[in-house]
Amino acid sequence: MNKKSMMVNSTRVSYFTLAAYFSTGIFRYVFFMIVMLLYILIICANVLLIVVICLNRSLHEPMYIFLCSLFVNELYGSTGLFPFLLAQILSDIHTVSTSFCFMQVFCGYTYVIVQFCNLTVMSYDRYLAICFPLQYNTRMTSNKVAMLIALTWLFPVTEVVMISLSAPLQLCGNIIDKVYCDNYSIIKLACYDTTVNNIYGIVYTFILVFGVVTVILYTYINILKICYSGSKQTRQKALSTCTPHLASLLNFCLGGCFEIMQNRFDMNSVPNMLRIFLSLYWVTCQPLFNPVLYGLHISKIRSLCKRFVFGKM
Repeated sequence: MNKKSMMVNSTRVSYFTLAAYFSTGIFRYVFFMIVMLLYILIICANVLLIVVICLNRSLHEPMYIFLCSLFVNELYGSTGLFPFLLAQILSDIHTVSTSFCFMQVFCGYTYVIVQFCNLTVMSYDRYLAICFPLQYNTRMTSNKVAMLIALTWLFPVTEVVMISLSAPLQLCGNIIDKVYCDNYSIIKLACYDTTVNNIYGIVYTFILVFGVVTVILYTYINILKICYSGSKQTRQKALSTCTPHLASLLNFCLGGCFEIMQNRFDMNSVPNMLRIFLSLYWVTCQPLFNPVLYGLHISKIRSLCKRFVFGKM
C-alpha cells in the first residue's frame, strides 16, 4: 500500500510503540540490574571528575574546563536515556507519548551535537597549546573559553527547527522499530512527502560534519608537523594530551556509524540483541568511556581523584 492510499487512514498519533523490545521473562530483572549498574557507574565517574576539576584551582585551565563541559554532557545524554530504558525494561507495554518521544529526540540529538562541538573545541585547544605554547595564554583567554563553551551548548538548540518540522507530520503508523525514539524513524512513518525534512537534515548534517572534520583535520595536521620537527618533550606532550582525545573521537564516530547503519540499511537479518546493542552503543558506552579514559590517562586528574576518594584532598 502506497502512502497516498494510506493517507486516508492516517490519524494524529498520540503515542508510539517501541517494537524492538521483546519478552525476556524473569531475565528482565537481570537486564534491569545491568543497565542500572551501568547508569550508576556513569553518574559516579562523571560527577567525580566534575567535582575534582571544579574544586582544584590547579585544574582551572582551558583543557580541564573543556573536559568538565564534556563530562556534564555525558550526564545530560545518559540521563535523557537511562531512566527511560529502565522503565521500559520492567514494563509489559512498550509505548511512549508523542510529546515525550519528541523530547527524547531533542535530548538525544543535542547530546550528540554538543559532544561533537566539545571534541572540536578540545582539538583546537590542543592545537594552540602544542603549536603556539608561548602565545597560548594570550590566544586562549578566559573570555574565549567562555565563548567557546557557550557556542558549544547554544548551537545545538537549533535542533528545535528539526522538531518543529517533524512534529506536525501526519503519520500513517506509530510503530518505531527501536528501543528509544529517533527523528528518522518518525519521519519514515509520514504519510506524505518529507522533502523539506530530508533537505534540512542533509544540509544541517553536512554543515556540522564539514565544520567538525575541517577543524579537527586542520588542527591535527599542524600538530603532526610540530611533532615531527619538534623536540622529544613536544612529542611527549602531544601524545599525552591528544591520545585520549583521538580515542574518544574515534569511539564516538564508531557509535555514530552503528546508528547510521541501523537507520539506512535493512538489519532484519541481524540478531535483535545485537541490533539493540549497536543502537545504544554511542549513548551508553561513551558516557563511561570518556571519564575512565581521561581519568586514567591524564596523570594530574588521576592523582587528584585518588586524593579526593581517599580523603586527602
